[in-house]
Amino acid sequence: MKKLLRATVVAAVVALLFAVLAGAGASTTTGSHDGGQPTITKAPFGSVGTTPVDLYTLTNSSGMVVKIMTYGGIMQEVLVPDQRHHMANVTLGFATLNDYVTTGNSPYFGALIGRYGNRIAKGQFTLDGVPYQLPINNPPNSLHGGFVGFDKLVWTVTKTFHTDDTVGLVLHLVSPDGDQGYPGKLTTDVTYTLTNDDEIRIDYKATTDAPTIVNLTNHAYWNLAGEGTSAIYDHVLWLNADHYTPVDSTLIPTGEIAPVAGTPFDFTHPTAIGDRIRDASSQQIVFGRGYDHNFVLNSSHGSRLTHAAHVWEPTSRRTLDIYTDQPGIQFYSGNFLDGTLIGTSGNFYRQGDGFALETQHFPDSPNHANFPSTVLRPGQTYATTTIYAFDTGHD
Repeated sequence: MKKLLRATVVAAVVALLFAVLAGAGASTTTGSHDGGQPTITKAPFGSVGTTPVDLYTLTNSSGMVVKIMTYGGIMQEVLVPDQRHHMANVTLGFATLNDYVTTGNSPYFGALIGRYGNRIAKGQFTLDGVPYQLPINNPPNSLHGGFVGFDKLVWTVTKTFHTDDTVGLVLHLVSPDGDQGYPGKLTTDVTYTLTNDDEIRIDYKATTDAPTIVNLTNHAYWNLAGEGTSAIYDHVLWLNADHYTPVDSTLIPTGEIAPVAGTPFDFTHPTAIGDRIRDASSQQIVFGRGYDHNFVLNSSHGSRLTHAAHVWEPTSRRTLDIYTDQPGIQFYSGNFLDGTLIGTSGNFYRQGDGFALETQHFPDSPNHANFPSTVLRPGQTYATTTIYAFDTGHD
C-alpha cells in the first residue's frame, strides 16, 4: 500500500526536500520479531476503579513497536527507526495510566475519539426534527464526544491476530442510548493493524439502533524527531487539500469552504509547519493560536483511500504518510500544550511539541447542510479506514 500509493506524490515531495526498542514486561507472547513473524503481547497497566486496563504491544518483523491500551483505545507509544535505524517513540503520551485518567483538560493523546470527533456548536443539533443537547465541555461548545467520550472509557479486546505480515487487535465498545446526550445505542469496533511495511491501519465500524450522528477518529500527536525532544516547527508538511473550513473565534466552522491559495493554510506545496504559524495578520491563525483547522481533502470520500498528508522531519529523515477515505483532516499544531504535562520521556510538553492530523468528517457537520452528512441510521454501517505509514525516505 505504502509504496504503491506514494509513488507519484511522495516521489516529488522527497525530491523537493533534497531528494532502543522499549520492553513492555509482557505476560503473554506470540511469535518472534527478529526477522520472523510479527508479535503481540499483553500486560496489565493498572485499573480504572475496579475495571482492569491492559497494554498490548504490537511488534512487526522489522522491530517497529506500537503500544495500545484498552483505556481509550490509546496508542501510548509508537517506536520507529530513523535513517540510521535508531528507534524513537514518535507519539506523545504519558508513562502511567494515572496520568491519562487524572490529568485535567485532557489533550486526548493517542485516543480513540467518539461519538463525535471535533466540535459541535453550543452542543446542539437537530435530527429528524428532534433537538439534542450535548455537554458543553469546551465552552461554549461540545468537543470530542463530551465530558466522558470514548477516550475515557475502557474498551474490550474481542480479538487479537497475527500473520506473516501483520499483527493487531479489535477493540469493542457499546455506548448506550442517551450517552453524553447522543441518541441511539452505538456499537463500535475498532481494529488496529501493524504491518511489516511500518504501517498502522485503523478500521472503524459502528452500528446504531436509532438515528444518530457519528464521527470517529484517532487523536495521536506526532513528533517525528522523537517525543519530548523538540518543537515540530521544522517538520515539512504537505496536505492534499485546496480548501479548508474557516472558523469563528470559538473554532466552530462558519460554513464557508474557502481556498487555501494565498493564505497560511496552503500546504499544497511542502512547507515547514513553523513558517507561517505566527502570522498575526491572519485572523484564522489568531483564532486557532496557530493551526487548529479542518482541511477539505481533494478526492471525494468513499471506499477509495486518498493520500491525505505527507510529513518529513529533516534531522531523522523520518516520514509519515496518511491515507484515508474521510472527506477531511484536522491539522492541529499543539497550540494548547503549555509545559505543564510530562510525557513518556520524562520531559515537559510545550506549545508546538507535537502535531495532530485527525482524519474526519467536518466539525459541526450536523449544523451545516453543505457539509458531508454524519447521520447514521439503523441498518447502516459506519465504516472508515485510515493508514499511518512511516518511512525514512530512502526508497
